[in-house]
Amino acid sequence: EGVARFAIIMEPNGSSIPGASDPVIQLACLDSSLAIAPLFKRFGSVVITSGTLSPIDLYPKLLQFKPCVSESLQMSTFRPCIRPLVITRGSDQLAVSTKFEDRGDIGVVRNYGAMLVELCSAIPDGVVAFFTSYSYMESIVSEWDGMGVLRQLTKSKLVFIETKDVVETTLALDNYRRACDSGRGAVFLSVARGKVSEGINFDRHYGRAVIMFGVPFQYTLSHVLRARLEYLQTHYQIREQDFLNFDALRQASQCVGRVIRSKTDYGLMIFADSRYNRHDKRSKLPKWILQFLSDQFLNLSTDMALQHVKHFLRLMAQPIDQVALQSVLLTLEEVNMMNPPPIQDSSVPGEGGAMITESTEV
Repeated sequence: EGVARFAIIMEPNGSSIPGASDPVIQLACLDSSLAIAPLFKRFGSVVITSGTLSPIDLYPKLLQFKPCVSESLQMSTFRPCIRPLVITRGSDQLAVSTKFEDRGDIGVVRNYGAMLVELCSAIPDGVVAFFTSYSYMESIVSEWDGMGVLRQLTKSKLVFIETKDVVETTLALDNYRRACDSGRGAVFLSVARGKVSEGINFDRHYGRAVIMFGVPFQYTLSHVLRARLEYLQTHYQIREQDFLNFDALRQASQCVGRVIRSKTDYGLMIFADSRYNRHDKRSKLPKWILQFLSDQFLNLSTDMALQHVKHFLRLMAQPIDQVALQSVLLTLEEVNMMNPPPIQDSSVPGEGGAMITESTEV
C-alpha cells in the first residue's frame, strides 16, 4: 500500500549493562494490525477478550477493525474479593511517585520502604511488589539495604527478587512458593513487563496483595518506541501521550490482576503513586477493578491504607457463604434465557464481524 510498516532501527546502546557499549540493529514492526489481519480475513466472526483491554476504544484503531460489539464487563462476585487502594503519600504526608524528578528523592525512597515493611507485617502469606524497571528496582533495593529496610522486612517475610536470568527467577519463584506453603510468608520483588508480570499466577496464599510501585510507562527514549509512536500519530491519529497512558495502565492492570484467579480467591491491589489518584489515569483501569475502587480508597497515606488492609483481611477471613457463592453461577435455564438470537451468518470470510469484550470471569 506504499506505507512502510516495518523499520530497520539501530539502538546505539542495546546493552543492559550500564556504561557498556553494545549497538543493536533490529527489524521492528510498527503496525500491530498486521498480526491479526489474517484472522479477520479468514474468519467471519472474531471474539477478542481479555481482562486487560482498557481503554477498550483504542483497540479498533490499533488493530484496524470496526467492532460490532464492544463491551467492558464487571466481575460477578458474591463478596468484595478485591480491594484496590491508591496510596499517594507516606505516613509523613510526603507524596510518593516514581516520576523521574521524584524517584531519587530520599524521602520517597524511605516512604516506599516503610510502606512495604508495614504492609508486609500486616498481610499474611505472599506479597508481590512490582517496580517500573529493572534499573529502578536495583537502585531502590540498594538504597533500602543501606537504610536497613531489608533487615526489617525479613522479620516478617523472606525476600525474593526477580532477575533477568530466567533460571535464577524460576528458582526464586519455587522458593517463594515454598516459603508461602510453610507459613513463613514471602515477598517477591519483580518488574512490570518482566516474566513474573506476564505469565505467573499468584493465586490463593501465594498472592494476598500486589503492590504496584509507580506507573509502568515504557522507556520513551527507545528508538523502536519513538518510531512506533510516530507511525501511530501519522497514520492512525493516535496521540503519543494517549498511547503511552493506555499502555502503562494496561500493564499496571496486568500486574495487579495476578492475585485474583477464582471465585473464592481474594487479594489487595495497591497502587502506590500519587498519579493514580488523577481521574485521567485511574479511569483507564478495567471496569472489574473500578467497580471496587470507591472514593474512600483514594488518596490514602500509608497509615490510612493499613486500616483498610486490616479491615479487608478480617472480612475475607470469614467462612464462605456457599449459598451466596452459588448465586453468582448461572444455571442452564438462565443461560438459555440469556441466549440472544444468532447473528446473521456471512458467506464471505472477513465480512462478518469482530466482538471485543473485557472481563475477568474466574
